[in-house]
Amino acid sequence: MAGLVLTRMRLAGGVWEGLLSGRGELPPLRVRHRDQLVAEPEAEAVAGGWFVRFRLPLDRLSDGVQTFVIEDASTGDALAHETIIAGDAAEQDLSAEVMLLRAELDMLKRAFRRHCAEG
Repeated sequence: MAGLVLTRMRLAGGVWEGLLSGRGELPPLRVRHRDQLVAEPEAEAVAGGWFVRFRLPLDRLSDGVQTFVIEDASTGDALAHETIIAGDAAEQDLSAEVMLLRAELDMLKRAFRRHCAEG
């Protein structure tokens, strides 16, 4: 259905929650992980749309990057997604990001010192 927007609200206690807004009726929703159906979200009508929630399936959580896609079951259109990063992959990614930020900060410090020395 065109015009539907699913806005992520929070992830708490393993339950994903969002607000689906737009015109028309509530479409059938489903959650996929690696092209497999893993859940059918609950939805209840609220002012301005529908409150949508689903429990992350614990058997799908493991080391690495896991992405869950919430989609309109009638069209297959992706409405939202949730990405979970866990284990060694997360630690390595964060370490690499921190190293990159440190290198950029050092470069900025050198450029700033050069600028101050010239002025």
